[in-house]
Amino acid sequence: MAQVYPFRAYRYNPEIAPFDRVLTQPYDKISPAQQEKYYAADPHNLIAMEKGRTSPQDTPQNNVYTRAAAALKGWIAANAVKQDAAPAFYAYTQEFTVPGTSTRRTRRGFIGAGQLEDYANNVVFRHEHTLSGPKADRLELLRHTHMHTGQLFMIYSDPEKRVDKILSVVESAEKPVTELLDEYGVTHRLWAIADAGRVETIQKAMAEQKLVIADGHHRYETSLNFRNESRTKAGRVIPDAAYERSMMTFVNTHSEGLTILPTHRVVNNLRDFSWSSVRRYLEPWFATEVFPFTGDAERAEALAKFRTCLTEVKSQRAIGVYPTATAGSKAFYLLTLRPGADVAQILPGLSPLQRQLDVVLLHQGILEPALGVTPHAVASESNLSYEREFDAAIEAVDRGAQVVFLLNPVDVDVVMKVATSGEVMPQKSTDFYPKLLSGITMYRVGE
Repeated sequence: MAQVYPFRAYRYNPEIAPFDRVLTQPYDKISPAQQEKYYAADPHNLIAMEKGRTSPQDTPQNNVYTRAAAALKGWIAANAVKQDAAPAFYAYTQEFTVPGTSTRRTRRGFIGAGQLEDYANNVVFRHEHTLSGPKADRLELLRHTHMHTGQLFMIYSDPEKRVDKILSVVESAEKPVTELLDEYGVTHRLWAIADAGRVETIQKAMAEQKLVIADGHHRYETSLNFRNESRTKAGRVIPDAAYERSMMTFVNTHSEGLTILPTHRVVNNLRDFSWSSVRRYLEPWFATEVFPFTGDAERAEALAKFRTCLTEVKSQRAIGVYPTATAGSKAFYLLTLRPGADVAQILPGLSPLQRQLDVVLLHQGILEPALGVTPHAVASESNLSYEREFDAAIEAVDRGAQVVFLLNPVDVDVVMKVATSGEVMPQKSTDFYPKLLSGITMYRVGE
C-alpha cells in the first residue's frame, strides 16, 4: 500500500530569488561548467546546497556540508526561501521537445511526501543497483541540512488516470505558482493542491499502487539510511515523523508525456578491434543489414534510413552499429535476431525477463563474447562510455572511437515488469527525460 501525504513545502520567493536564476538540474547531472554558471547566476542559487564547491582547505568545521546548511539557514532568514502556509500536493508539468526530434510533449505528475518503504515490503521497487559513493555524500548533506531539495522520480500504473484527471482540472483552472524555462528549453510549471477533497482523492487513488523508482535510486536509499539513523536516535519508531517520508514526484505510466530515451554504448581502447571478425562471430544469431556510403550526401541518406529502420524493427531485437571505417569501407549496420535464434543459448543463466532486454543482449551477447568487454571493464568504463544523443554517439566514432552500438529505448511497461518482479536492469538502461528540477519544492525532515 503506497502512502502519500501533502506537505508544507519550502519554496523560493520569486520576489527575492527568481526561479530561473536559483533552481538547478539534479546534482548528478551538474557538470563543473554548470556548477560555475549556477554560482554566478544568483547568491541564492541552490547549487550551494545541491552540489557545493569543495576546497583543499576544508575542515570538519567548514566544508561543503556545513556551508550548505549555513546557506539554507541564511536564505530562510532573508525570506528568499519560504514555507507554504498549508500542506499541499503539487501538480508538476514539464513541456519539452524530445531530443533529436521536433515532437513536443508535456509530462505531468504531482509532488508529495511518500512513505519510505524497505524494498522487502513490496511497495517501492528499484530497477537498478546503486553505488556507495553517491549515497555517502547525499547522507552527509542530509545530516547537515535536514532538507530534501532533489526529487525522487516514482512511476506507477493507473490506466484509469484518476490522479491525472485532478491534475488536468487544476492546471486548467488555476495559475501556476511556479513557472520557468530551464537551460534545456523545458518549461516547468507548478500548482499547489491544498483542497481537502482533492487531497483525499489523490491519497485513495495512490493507496493501491506499486511504486517503481524511475530516477533517484541513490537519493531513495539515502532517505532510508537517514530514516534508520533517526529511528535509532529516537529509540523508537514515530510513524508521523517527517523523516519517515521523502519528497517524491509521482508520474503515471499511462500519462502521454512519459518519455524514456536510450543510452548508446561507445567502445574504445580495444586491442586488435576488427568489425569483420565481430560480424563473423555474430553471424549465427544475427542478420545484418548494411547501409554503405561514400560522400557526405550518401552518408546523410544512409544515416536517415539506418535510423528509421532501427526504430521500425524494434520488435525484432534490433541493435545499430557504426564501426570505424577499415580499408575505405564506410557503413552503418543493423543487427536483428534471426527468426528462431535461441536467446537462452545466447544468454545462458539469465531469467526470461532479463533476456527480453536489448541492453542485456548487447552486453552479454555481443560486447563480452565478441569484443572482450568484461563486466569489470564496463564498471571501470575503461572500454565503454555512454552517449544519450544519437548524433553525438555517431560523432564519437567520427572523432576516433572504435565502434558505437545504438539502442532503442526500453518500454516503460518493461521497466515496471522487471522492477516489480524483484529484478534490476543494467546501469544506464533508462534515461527518463527530462530531469526533475531540484529546489522547485523542498521538504524538511528535521530541525
